[in-house]
Amino acid sequence: MPVYPASKEQGMPNLLKIGLPKGSLQDSTFHLFSKAGYKISSTSRSYFPSIDDPEMKAMLIRAQEMSRYVEDGTLDVGMTGRDWVLENGSKVQEVAELIYAKAGLRPVRWVLAAPANSKIKSVKDLEGKKIATELVNVSKRYLKKNGVEAHVEFSWGATEAKPPELADAIIEVTETGSSLRANNLVILETVMESNTVVIANLDAWKDPWKKKKIENLCLLLKGALAAEEKVGLKMNVPRKSLDQVLKVLPALNSPTIAELRDKDWVDVDTIVDEKVVREIVPKLKDAGAEGIVEYPLNKVIP
Repeated sequence: MPVYPASKEQGMPNLLKIGLPKGSLQDSTFHLFSKAGYKISSTSRSYFPSIDDPEMKAMLIRAQEMSRYVEDGTLDVGMTGRDWVLENGSKVQEVAELIYAKAGLRPVRWVLAAPANSKIKSVKDLEGKKIATELVNVSKRYLKKNGVEAHVEFSWGATEAKPPELADAIIEVTETGSSLRANNLVILETVMESNTVVIANLDAWKDPWKKKKIENLCLLLKGALAAEEKVGLKMNVPRKSLDQVLKVLPALNSPTIAELRDKDWVDVDTIVDEKVVREIVPKLKDAGAEGIVEYPLNKVIP
């Protein structure tokens, strides 16, 4: 049985209640936690995954609801989209921004879209029209900002299928726009961009133990995210070729250079974007590097 550190104030174990996003972000979040050093196990029907940190208790919550449960203290900390924090008007502490989504490491966009053959070409053309969206409050504020009065209707899903019969236009979230194009919709304007954020309950953030626990978690998650598209490169380089090799390397910081037993050679170790490896490895070889090794990274902590 795990032994929990006792809280001096309450005589209870210190425990951080964390909400993880259920749904489209679940798999990518579990992957990120794994790279950060946390093992999470969950069955398909369970909303209480196990995590290999005895000081944490995890629960799966839909991103749309997460900020409400963090705000009222049901959860100490949670991961959700900034869009849903704004939609719910939740008073929480934003601790960290993590730029990742279901399909890649980029923000998502909430966009105004309408049928390609529609007369609606901008937000100004929505006067008196019906708009379907899951993001009702943000959409109403967007329309008000643009001086437009329209009927905003909550959509329970399949929003992109509603125009033109069930709605004149939609405000929908997208990463690539492929689903909108498949339904013959065109993007007219971007309403907002949104990233995944780590949010904390205001009282939990005032608790020194919980605050430090959350900060340490965010440090590891951000390090895992930073490493997601990077790799390490090691190589042996003749000292006479070192300047030429260094000109090829696009380093995160200055490469680490270590002397070898043979004084005419050095070891060069660096971190690069994975996408450039196929371009620079042949150049490194031509510049004189030998024994080039590419290796994966779990975390990059600045």
